[in-house]
Amino acid sequence: MPEYNGAMMQYFHWYSPADGNLWKKLAEETDSLAEAGITALWLPPAYKGVAGGYDVGYGVYDLFDLGEFDQKGSVRTKYGTREEYLAAIKKARDAGIQVYADIVFNHKLGADHMESFKATPYDLENRQEAIGELQPVKAWTHFTFPGRNGKYSSLQWQWWHFNAADHHAIEDADDAVYLFEGKTFHENVDSEKGNFDYLMGCNLDINNPDVQKELFYWGEWYLETTGVDGFRFDAAKHVQSGFFTAWLNHLAEHSKRKLFAVGEYWSNSNEALQKFIENTEGHIMLFDVNLHYNFAQASKLGKHFDLTTIFDNTLVSEHPELAVTLVSNHDTQPLQALESRVEAWFKPLAYALILLRRDGYPCVFAADYYGASYKDNDSDGQEQEVTMASHKWIIDKYLLARRKYAYGDQYDYLDDPNCIGWLRTGNEDHPGSMAVVISNGKEGEISMKTSAPDKSFVDLTEHIQQEVTTDSEGWAAFPCLDASVSVWVPRQ
Repeated sequence: MPEYNGAMMQYFHWYSPADGNLWKKLAEETDSLAEAGITALWLPPAYKGVAGGYDVGYGVYDLFDLGEFDQKGSVRTKYGTREEYLAAIKKARDAGIQVYADIVFNHKLGADHMESFKATPYDLENRQEAIGELQPVKAWTHFTFPGRNGKYSSLQWQWWHFNAADHHAIEDADDAVYLFEGKTFHENVDSEKGNFDYLMGCNLDINNPDVQKELFYWGEWYLETTGVDGFRFDAAKHVQSGFFTAWLNHLAEHSKRKLFAVGEYWSNSNEALQKFIENTEGHIMLFDVNLHYNFAQASKLGKHFDLTTIFDNTLVSEHPELAVTLVSNHDTQPLQALESRVEAWFKPLAYALILLRRDGYPCVFAADYYGASYKDNDSDGQEQEVTMASHKWIIDKYLLARRKYAYGDQYDYLDDPNCIGWLRTGNEDHPGSMAVVISNGKEGEISMKTSAPDKSFVDLTEHIQQEVTTDSEGWAAFPCLDASVSVWVPRQ
């Protein structure tokens, strides 16, 4: 885990413009991001997807095409070309920012040819229940990558490299998951639907020796080509968990580097997360899904939410060393399938709760930082327009406070349902206490003992203009406005 005063940014959202300019934009902004206090960037999948220049990156077609080959209707990806991607990574790392690549090992989409073989249909909602006999099927499973023509890798993916799909062309059937002949669903995956190995497209057979060999080789190639510092694993609940540690250990040994890793295991089951942690021997951090859900609920209930419970059932409370804390991400933003909205008024409170506390590795979402406007269809098929407000000003204030004051011991004051806070004591290298007070329903104040007697404190957020002065023992009552945050730091 990076130094606890570091902060990651998810530098994209689902509706980032498909204009091929994201890599160039990143190269222009790395210096300002580093100055703001961003120490790592999680970048979107950089390889060619089934929708070519429009694909967000999760509809994986060719892992070796980083925007270099004319495939799926474009040379560039949604975000730019291979050259622009590599230049942006170099620029970020030169600015002192680590780069994490988004990796999808679960599935492939957009095969170049169909193949005929046999498969058994299984119930979509219960992958332990066969609903038919082994039968002939015809499916899009042969990937030849004609635009790349064997460059970097000569492997063509065929049906035996996968274990399942949810569509075949003989009967135009898509009401089942088809388990391929001689295959099984993987173990050590999420237990939802009986076995949640299968998610979409052509499901990779991680147990196939050719697949393992190719993914290990691709990892070596990708690391050498890009120089990234770590990885975000997509759809971790759908992939045999032990493969992640085997792959990471192989790359660490090959590169002689320590690599960061976080898994997207989108589940509110602490039991499921604990199982993943055990299976990966604690080598992979996880996004704190329940913390996000607590934020979403708190934002909707307002003053009726008990802030003393904000960390209940969260990963950061149980395994702080493994928790990547977040407010929102690309899957939870409005009009997405996993939409889980944190209302705009609460986002400054939520970001204070991840950026200014001791535990967890915070992740700032680009659409919360820069704002976003987009259109898409809702679940009823009606087009909707969404505007997400920019919270850059207040997040930058928190990043400044995190960089200068978020050190030392932490003392919590989490005993009032509508007004909570905490104190950071500072340390030898970063002297000076920081007091944070949050309210969701009333003006309030919390008396805290700082390490700075007879010292004037100012509210870094500028919500309160009056200064607060500690007494001879370091005590002071630090106030906060209704539905607001105040971050009190020593006046310089």
